[in-house]
Order: sequence, then C-alpha cells, then structure tokens
Amino acid sequence: VSVLNGLSKEFPLPILAVKHITEGLAVALVSWLKTQLSIEVRIASQGEILRPGVLYLAPDDFHLQVGAHRNIELSKDTPYKGLRPSANYLFSSLARNYGRQAIGIILTGMGDDGAEGATELYNAGGFIIAQDEQSSVVYGMPREVTVRNAVNQVLGLEQIAVILNLFTLPGGRPV
Repeated sequence: VSVLNGLSKEFPLPILAVKHITEGLAVALVSWLKTQLSIEVRIASQGEILRPGVLYLAPDDFHLQVGAHRNIELSKDTPYKGLRPSANYLFSSLARNYGRQAIGIILTGMGDDGAEGATELYNAGGFIIAQDEQSSVVYGMPREVTVRNAVNQVLGLEQIAVILNLFTLPGGRPV
C-alpha cells in the first residue's frame, strides 16, 4: 500500500499485481485496497484493455498475463511450484510483448516465484526493481532475482514509488 500511495495521481501506466493469497480472498483484498488507495482497484478480467493508473489484481487460480494489444490474458496453465497465479507468467508476458517499455517489481515473499520471469524481462530490456532485505518481511523472492543479477535497482519500500514516479517525467526512464 505504501508504494501505491506514493504514486503520482496521474501515473501513466497500468499496474498489474500477482499476490500469493489463499483462494477466495482476492475479492476481500480488492475491497480493502479500495479503502486504502486513491487509484481504481479491480480484479483483472479476460480481454480487458489496460488503462493507466488502474491496479489490476490477478483473480483466484488464474495466471495474469498481458497480450500484445494491452489486453489482459488469464490462463489456467500449469502452476509454478503449486502457485497459480505466478508472477513468472506475468513477467514473461511483459518480456515477450513490451520488453524495454515494461517495469517489473519483486516485493517481499517466500520462495523464488517471479525470479525466472523477471530475468526474462530484464534480458528483454525491462526495468526491474527488487525490494531490499531491510524492508522485506521475507527476503526470498527479492533475493532470488537479485542473486541472478537481473535487477536495475534494489530499494526500500519508501524509495520504490519515488523511482516509479520518475517514469512520468520527460525522458521517463531512470538509470
């Protein structure tokens, strides 16, 4: 929530999120986020066209991906180590379809979900941010992408929104 609340009101990009939660809690999470954030929050729907400044959360038991036409693609493909949704699917779709135009963020979490897909996105020219160890509750997922040397920035939570807002400026890509 702290990262999203730090974004400018005119944030020009859609925001897609994969959260590992117990099945059935996505609707409750979206309801709670709507009370905490000033941006629109919704559960992603098949074929929906992405809009700037909207947070799309992966629905229960579906992988969230982005198609070549800025549309949401949901799949029931094989779970990654028992996880569906998996961040790997999202990052891989961004690598395939958007490369250098995409930003990937790996936040606190157990295991290595997201590391493989974030590495693909990094190699395709995407900008990858990993949460630092000090601000992570569980440093598993951010550590995995960091040890693969597939990150542009390792930042604390309070710094992530600052960097993301730089993308809204002319020239828009931090180094």
